[in-house]
Amino acid sequence: MSTPSINETHDIKLRSWVDAANDGKSDFPIQNLPYGVFRRAGKTDDFHGGVAIGDQILDLAAASRANLFSGDAAEAAQLASAYTLNSFMDADPSLGAALRLALSRLLREDSALEGRARACMLPMKDAEMGLPATIGDYTDFFASVFHATNTGSMFRPDNPLLPNYKHVPIAYHGRASSIRVGSSVAPQAFPRPLGQTKPADAPAPLFGPSKRMDYELEVGVWIGHGNALGSRIPVTEAQQHVFGLCLLNDWSARDIQGWEYQPLGPFLAKNFASTISPWIVTTEALAPFRAPAFARPEGDPQPMPYLDSEDNRNSGAVDMQLEVLLLTQKMRDDKQAPTHLSSSNFKDSYWTLAQMVAHHTVGGCDLHAGDFFGSGTMSGPGKDQYGSLLELSWGGKNELTLPNGETRTFLQDGDTVILRAHCERAGYARIGFGDCAGTVLPAVL
Repeated sequence: MSTPSINETHDIKLRSWVDAANDGKSDFPIQNLPYGVFRRAGKTDDFHGGVAIGDQILDLAAASRANLFSGDAAEAAQLASAYTLNSFMDADPSLGAALRLALSRLLREDSALEGRARACMLPMKDAEMGLPATIGDYTDFFASVFHATNTGSMFRPDNPLLPNYKHVPIAYHGRASSIRVGSSVAPQAFPRPLGQTKPADAPAPLFGPSKRMDYELEVGVWIGHGNALGSRIPVTEAQQHVFGLCLLNDWSARDIQGWEYQPLGPFLAKNFASTISPWIVTTEALAPFRAPAFARPEGDPQPMPYLDSEDNRNSGAVDMQLEVLLLTQKMRDDKQAPTHLSSSNFKDSYWTLAQMVAHHTVGGCDLHAGDFFGSGTMSGPGKDQYGSLLELSWGGKNELTLPNGETRTFLQDGDTVILRAHCERAGYARIGFGDCAGTVLPAVL
């Protein structure tokens, strides 16, 4: 089973009767159609499923009540209109494909159902977004060889990359309960975490707020239909088990992490908050932007057979441009725009989505719809492509000077980090992911 194919829903000539979807700047043209859950801002109603189009949300519950879908699309719309998307994500991918096609035809400028569909729309500015699915488990990978090499160089300059890295997709199990959605309109705000740290010149560990708060530019991966305990998902079928992608900021308290991570890895340094973007861009929407898997340099080991397939080699990566911006409290007070920190690309990931899924299940681990993966920090080969302040400041040794004269080595209270991403290829419409934003508040002492 291969990756989703390109079809009529990807046609660059398609236009919507939602004007904002046609301006070439929106993250949500008619060729995208990502899913999320929402409710009207200021209300206490249950969240329910919707689809982003331009600056509007199509309310799938209202559209279902209005009988705007039929057949498989109607069944899928009922599942996708629930307060979480878990059941929809668990359904056969053919149902999702049927709904995407029906949505595309419903929202096109020549749709005969435009009038009835308009009654099911809510402006995004009037919506509050919720967590798209109930996350049963969260696994964070370490898929960028550039990030792994950079961080290793700081702590093990003679042996920066551990010997297992190029043989096995490394990951740790993170904390699902503290994952929240956040956007530039409504950032996830959280207090600076407390914990133990051990400065090099201190005779004993200290307790207090982290002084080395950092962000991590990551891609979030939503699992669709899972597998039974004791079974495994072959790499040739793994893509069919990925529902879609979003953006992820896996915040890290580097000083807490440095003291606690041996021998079992991250704990309090990462369990206090993780921020994701509200919309899930489906694997079908991403079909035009598949790319060959990372080209391993000569001398690198080739993936073991259970991690290798022709389809994965040819189209296992996703050409997804990533960007980090910073908005400080001073910028906010001075009414300045966020400043660009770095850019990278998900296609530079050493390990692909299919390899992550295949490896996660090879020992018999069962995945479930709504399980969540992180890619790990997505850094590229250049210094302007580093996906964390740890790398940009090289462990705090090099201060970054921002355009307004402020400096940073790590994040200060009031700093908002914004992640953005889009996919672009000649002959296809540009699609985006919305943004992912979170703000560091003062520690609660």
